[in-house]
Amino acid sequence: MPSREPLRPPPYATDREILEREVEIEVFRSSGPGGQHVNKTESALRIIHRPSGVVVISRDSPSQHRNRETAFERLVERLVRLNHVPKKRVATKPSRAAKQRRIEAKKIRTVTKRTRSRVRDDE
Repeated sequence: MPSREPLRPPPYATDREILEREVEIEVFRSSGPGGQHVNKTESALRIIHRPSGVVVISRDSPSQHRNRETAFERLVERLVRLNHVPKKRVATKPSRAAKQRRIEAKKIRTVTKRTRSRVRDDE
C-alpha cells in the first residue's frame, strides 16, 4: 500500500469520530468477477489519513458499507502500530562472575581448537 508524507509525528488518534474528520475517502470501481454489475457500482474504498500519510484500500466485499468498516478497522490497526513507541533500553554492565565465566569458556575453547590444529614437526 502506498503511503504519503506524514503531516505530523505520532501519536495519532484511533477514535472513529476523530478519524472520520481527519481522513479523505475516495470511492472507486472494484475489479474482479461480478458480470456487468461490477462496472456500474463503486464499492471499493481508499482511505487516506492525512496526519500520518497512511493509505488503506478495501475492496473485499461487494458492499461499500462493509468495505468502509473493514477499511477503518485496517486504518486503526496501522495507526496503533505507528503509535507504539518501544521502551528505551538501559545499558547494563556484566557482573564480575559473568566476565569470569566468559574467560573460562574462552580458555576451554582455545585448548579444544589447539588440539584440533595440525601437528608441527619442530625436530
